Amino acid sequence: MSAERTPPPEQPHVVALVLQSKKALQHGQALCARAHAISTESARHAVDVLALDAKVKWTSNAVREQLKLAASVARRIEARRADVERQAKEWDIQKAQRSDALDAILESLGEQVVPPDFYETSSGTSPFGSQDSSEEEAQGQRRPVTQGSHDGLAPNGTHARKKRPREDWSRWKTLRDFVDERAIDEVLETMDNDRLALEDVLATTADYSTVLNGHITTIREGMPGANTAPTIESVLLAQEKVSTDMAGHLESLAAHYDQMAAALHDHEAGEAFSDEDLQEMNRDTEELPAIITELEDNVSSIERLNEQLQRAKAAAQEHVSLHRSTLDDLEELGEVMTDMLQHQDQVQADCVERMSHLQGHLMTLEELHHKYTSYQLSYNKLLIEIARRRQYREAAENIVRGMMAQLDAMTEEERIVRQDFNEEHGQYLPSDLCLCIENPPTKWAIVPWNGEPEEVLPDVDNDLLLEAKDRTVNSGGLAGSQSL
Repeated sequence: MSAERTPPPEQPHVVALVLQSKKALQHGQALCARAHAISTESARHAVDVLALDAKVKWTSNAVREQLKLAASVARRIEARRADVERQAKEWDIQKAQRSDALDAILESLGEQVVPPDFYETSSGTSPFGSQDSSEEEAQGQRRPVTQGSHDGLAPNGTHARKKRPREDWSRWKTLRDFVDERAIDEVLETMDNDRLALEDVLATTADYSTVLNGHITTIREGMPGANTAPTIESVLLAQEKVSTDMAGHLESLAAHYDQMAAALHDHEAGEAFSDEDLQEMNRDTEELPAIITELEDNVSSIERLNEQLQRAKAAAQEHVSLHRSTLDDLEELGEVMTDMLQHQDQVQADCVERMSHLQGHLMTLEELHHKYTSYQLSYNKLLIEIARRRQYREAAENIVRGMMAQLDAMTEEERIVRQDFNEEHGQYLPSDLCLCIENPPTKWAIVPWNGEPEEVLPDVDNDLLLEAKDRTVNSGGLAGSQSL
């Protein structure tokens, strides 16, 4: 028995295939239209994102520049303040040096004693001032011994004071006792108060740099970060690739529909299709759902890319909103900086004036040091001068004593000569002739001394003197008879 031939499976009708192909084509066209609409929207979003990003970038750059300016202002304020602090520290060093020098000279004055003879009998005050004490109040005002006084000087130029027991040395003053230390303390107190006043003025701007840097840090940290969304170019390229794929799929659907429409036309014209042709048409039609699925996936991809652009746009808009707040903070920072700069200028001018005043205090310390150094030097010179004057007085006294001894001898010799003359010649002279001849000799022939009268002698002309000498020589015999 011959095998029965199995009939081929029933093939779908050509009309049904055409309708299915047309439906797939229409569905694909709808998906592509939707994808095109989404792509158009994405393009608008991309333009908005670019515009917003440009605005954010421009604003960010402007804010950064303003923050750099604010940072430079903070550095300038800190530099000006540091300059004043440097000058103040240099002043502190100079003040310490000059104060130490003044303390050193005062200590030196305190180690140099002044004998009581210099001030116990004096009145008035030291030209350098005198410290009040119970001893001074009991003894009244005192003044240094004047340079013309020589009482109490020993031969070596020191004061010839009575020997005092060592326990009496406690009554001796020092050069420092004649220094007005109260006035010095007032000068130092005024100086310290002025220095503290300068520190108080500087303290008003001590936190300016910290405050400005804090504002700068807050604004910088509040600025939006970099946009982490994908670049517009990558999104648009991805959309373009997907659109190209969809266009290819739509072309396939259109070509399939054209083939099926032609087959239907041929079928209606009476052309019979072989089984292979029908199987091929059926196979192509069965692939349509897969193409539609790919198109739907492509639309989903385009939607996801569009959502990325939407998120990027929203992020850019948020950055713009943040920048508005940042600009407000920046404006507030500008007002703060303006106030700080104005106040810093006032403080700077005040500090310059105060530093000038403090420099004047240094000059006062220098003058005090010079004054008391000169005081000590002058006192030492005074001791040397007194010793020199003592030596002068002793030399003068020695000369006077020698002259007095010589005058005494000359006076005694003169008395003997006058006595011999009066004894020899007085008996022959009338009593009313040259009354002064009987006068005894005086030590001082010209200037009276100790109440003695000046010796007045008659004038003798030179011619009379020569004539008398000649007569004396020629009267030798008479002289002999007188001697007899």
